[in-house]
Amino acid sequence: MSRGGTDAGAAKDADAGLSGLQDIPPPPLRSYGAEDWVALLLFWGLAVVVFLQFFTRYVLNDSLAWTEEIARYLLIMVAFIGGGMAVRRMSHIHVEFIYVYLGRRAAVALSTLVDLLRIAFLAYATFLAWQVTELMHGQSMVVIEWPMSIVYGAAFVGFAIMTIRAVQVAVTNWRSGESALTRTATEGRHQ
Repeated sequence: MSRGGTDAGAAKDADAGLSGLQDIPPPPLRSYGAEDWVALLLFWGLAVVVFLQFFTRYVLNDSLAWTEEIARYLLIMVAFIGGGMAVRRMSHIHVEFIYVYLGRRAAVALSTLVDLLRIAFLAYATFLAWQVTELMHGQSMVVIEWPMSIVYGAAFVGFAIMTIRAVQVAVTNWRSGESALTRTATEGRHQ
């Protein structure tokens, strides 16, 4: 078989795989939380600042001093605000291995304990972030005379959102009698 035939077959297989992706409808807008939109706006602000930093440094050979600091702050804000999205979707890293070897009751009990520990940790982190935010109000950013409490306030808001979302996830898990962890264990036992 000629090389051209192999390339044509590979292209046909690739097109077949992509056509399946085109049939997937976009998720409805109500599936997004407020933190998703805020994180998206912050991310695009970060993209603009980083592009401006790149353009002024490598194209104009005269970089703007403020872009590096502002990009750092925007990245921090995106990470903490976006954390709420990850908690809501249960997409943070978690260990599923042990659940495969536990019985149903033990898996549900351990999953409930994980939910409670997550809520406690995030609530405590929210409290600590609030304290740091208050302490940093007197400090100002280097290139802009704005208080550093803006950045730490975003961390506080992010932790607060994560705490609220963790409570919502826990309530959903308790009502349904299962969680992402126990579903994974059930799937693992059936394979």
